[in-house]
Amino acid sequence: MKTLEGRHAVVTGAGGGIGRATAELLALAGAQVTLIGRHVGRLNETADRVGDAAFAAPGDVTDPDALSAAIDAGRDHFGPIDILVNNAGGAISAPFQKTGAADLRAMLALNLEAPAEAIRLVLDGMLARRHGRIVNVASIAGLKGHAYTTAYSASKHGIVGLTRSLAMEVAAKGVTVNAVCPGFTDTDMVARSVETIVGKTGRSEEDARAALASGNPQGRLITADEVAETIVWLCGDGASGVNGAAITIAGGEA
Repeated sequence: MKTLEGRHAVVTGAGGGIGRATAELLALAGAQVTLIGRHVGRLNETADRVGDAAFAAPGDVTDPDALSAAIDAGRDHFGPIDILVNNAGGAISAPFQKTGAADLRAMLALNLEAPAEAIRLVLDGMLARRHGRIVNVASIAGLKGHAYTTAYSASKHGIVGLTRSLAMEVAAKGVTVNAVCPGFTDTDMVARSVETIVGKTGRSEEDARAALASGNPQGRLITADEVAETIVWLCGDGASGVNGAAITIAGGEA
């Protein structure tokens, strides 16, 4: 069913993982999708998979000028923006005493400041049309503490706080703001975490993946498609009453 027919969605971090899965499902639901990401080749791969409903707008979300240019290019191509999915993100894992100020700044810039800037760039238009859907991809680490992820967890707690507060500001203006909070998800980010565990501990890749999956009561990694399905639902009319939520997709982990 084309529940998002005529809608224009912007997805950051669209070169793979959750971003790519979300872009594909948004297009299947009828939306036109602007894809933003740093890696041109991977972004073009996503565009090829999505087809004519996609427009690739390369740019680094942590560079305000590049982000603004990418969003402007998407708006010029597909028109006013109805949906923003802030998916671009990254993680640093290290003991707190080995997490420097530069590490914290990097996590805040990517996981909090960049989504906030993207919202600023699209919100005026949404408010003027009294319709908009903003979905921020946070993490279960934005709701609870995890050892060795202080900078990452702080940034994800920040985006959850931004989500909840902004949702209250725009609640009566036709715009919803929500977050999804996945557990460990089978993406390139988790693949890098597995490599780190293997390199530092000598454990096998299978053992490392099992260790990451063990926090999920279902005993598995979440899939990108599972997260994307929730995001696309939040973008539709059926979720109009959902606002300021931080939805966990973690098999029961809390």
